[in-house]
Amino acid sequence: MKRIFLSVILAALPLAAQADEVTDALAAAQTAYAAGDLNGTAAQITTASKAILALQAAKLAGFLPEPPEGWTREVDASAAEGMALMGMAGNSVQARYEDAQGKAFTLTLTADSPLVAQMAGILGNPQMMAMMGKVVKVAGQDMLEQDGSLSALVGSRVLVQAQGADSATMQGVLGAVDFTGLAHYDS
Repeated sequence: MKRIFLSVILAALPLAAQADEVTDALAAAQTAYAAGDLNGTAAQITTASKAILALQAAKLAGFLPEPPEGWTREVDASAAEGMALMGMAGNSVQARYEDAQGKAFTLTLTADSPLVAQMAGILGNPQMMAMMGKVVKVAGQDMLEQDGSLSALVGSRVLVQAQGADSATMQGVLGAVDFTGLAHYDS
């Protein structure tokens, strides 16, 4: 049964991806499993999983909007590593936006994480959002404005958080987020 599972995973991958880190690790896992090496199998599956998370993080980072004219954007490539160090599954990307006058804020996208599940009870329910703070609509997306931050749950799997500047400033950048595409960022 497990051998069939690994074969199904390999067969389901697109042909264009046949020579990459994920398929190589899955093939090595299948070879190790066939040889009865469960430790090697587990190690190769972990390698494949990490490679998939890296691919997802890169796709998630693609949804961080470009900075407006006169602004800079600095993407923090280590945000996902911080989640892994805390033992949290999922992905996270973060960018710091700053204008010429030094006004700055941070935008974080967190996907498929226990943190998202914790926030779903509030951000996934319009009535709860309204009880927790002001609800603003940004590019068609309801966002909770609370304590100097803006937060939203997109597609029940991506937590969007902006903090560090006034709401209008952050909304100006958040308006460029493709919220519809973000819900399916890794499809």
